[in-house]
Amino acid sequence: MKTLETIPVTLSGLSRPVERLFYAGDERLLDLPMVAVVGSRRPNAYTRQATLRLCQALSACGVIVVSGGAMGVDALAHQGALPNTIAVLANGIDIFYPKINEALLCSIKDEALVLSEYPAGMRAMKHSFVERNRIVVGLSCAVVIAQAEVESGSMHSARIAQKLGKPLYVLPQRLGESDGTNRLLKEKKAELIDDIDAFARLFGKRENGYDALLAFCAKEPRLDKCLEKFGNAVYAYELEGRLSIEGLMVVVHG
Repeated sequence: MKTLETIPVTLSGLSRPVERLFYAGDERLLDLPMVAVVGSRRPNAYTRQATLRLCQALSACGVIVVSGGAMGVDALAHQGALPNTIAVLANGIDIFYPKINEALLCSIKDEALVLSEYPAGMRAMKHSFVERNRIVVGLSCAVVIAQAEVESGSMHSARIAQKLGKPLYVLPQRLGESDGTNRLLKEKKAELIDDIDAFARLFGKRENGYDALLAFCAKEPRLDKCLEKFGNAVYAYELEGRLSIEGLMVVVHG
């Protein structure tokens, strides 16, 4: 298990400092723009679909999606963004918790980045989830709460974001299905994401070089695989002239 040589400067504003961070994976992801995506462990069907689509779009723009490795929205965020994702754990990085996410967490270790301030062998405790949340928020330039009830860990993350001056965003939700995010909107503490691709472009830096979508399509040009990974963003790139769809294959330009 390795330790970061320096703590990311984005964490310097936390009221409880991070003294060390253990990691597994590619620490270079910390140099790219990061957006936190968190939410309910039991998201509704709409939130599941929207979270995947949102994180695919962010990843396609070279944005790193940061989340907490938990069930529900966290897992969907990581799945949609791989390999552009960072999981911040509430336990040592040698422990797979929750167990249902073991395969996902292994993939993140291999293809992306896992962080924890806890040493190997330390199991999650009630307070460590709260402490984990501050790192997820602190690393990110913005925070998306996909779905949350009023009394929830995600709303605690929203309060951390407010204290740190991080912009808050939420997905549109029906009345009675996400009272926490609806309250954030009502109180004008969060902005609504009404265009996923436009939102992703706010934080993306495709023009600076590496483009996750183009890199993936160049390596795996089958259209079905590209659509499975990035959804409708593939068609948006075709309209922009960045790639062509020829039958069942994707051809990257340049």
